Parts: sequence; C-alpha cells; structure tokens
Amino acid sequence: MAYAIVKLGGKQYRVQEGERITVDRLPHEENATFKPEVLFLGGDGEAELAPKIEVTARIVGHGRGPKIRIGKYRPKSGFKKHTGFRAAVSEVVIESIGKKTASRTKSASKADAPAEDKPKRTTKKTETTDGA
Repeated sequence: MAYAIVKLGGKQYRVQEGERITVDRLPHEENATFKPEVLFLGGDGEAELAPKIEVTARIVGHGRGPKIRIGKYRPKSGFKKHTGFRAAVSEVVIESIGKKTASRTKSASKADAPAEDKPKRTTKKTETTDGA
C-alpha cells in the first residue's frame, strides 16, 4: 500500500489514498481540491523522491476540535480558575497519490520539432565617407 508524507499547516502527516485526517484550519473553502506539499513517497519496498509525486486532497469541512479543559489551583487560598479551548480544524480526505503528469513545455516542444532551414537575416552596414 502506497503512502506519502505531506506537509499541511506546518505539520507533517503520513497519508494513504482514501484516508480522512483532521488538521489545523486550512485557508481553502469547503469542497475545494488542493495539492499539499509532498515530502516523501513510500510503500511496497520502494521509495521515491518528492518532486516526482503529486497528492490531491479535498477539504470535507471546517469545524472545531474537542474542548480541552484547563484548570488552575493554588493551595490554601481557595483560588480555582477554569478555562477551555477548542482548536479550529479542517477535515481533509486524500483523493489520490500518484506520479506527476509530464506537461510539455515550450522548450521541449521546440526541441522535438524538426529544425527548419531558414536563411539568417543579415544587415548591411552603410559606409559613411567624410566630405572633407
């Protein structure tokens, strides 16, 4: 089973195709498809470099994480204080993990095209004579 290490929201996650992960809030809209930065691809005894790999992910929804209760207490003074925190999170589903498609660039298409024999354009310099 192939897996990839991707960077989302400043953290690294090990993901597989079809997996749902909860990450810190991302700046994309719901149902938006994006391509996270890929650091590594592995699985089935193989490992490939990141520039050759492309991961496609889709944001399922935005929400808030579980509440974390924080309590402070000082003995002998009767001081008790409670606060809570809920992180803003995004749920992401990994749609595909695969190799990048090679897109042809202009330089590559020119290199593949047959060379045409065009005469080079030359400019004649006119000589100036002194009227002396």
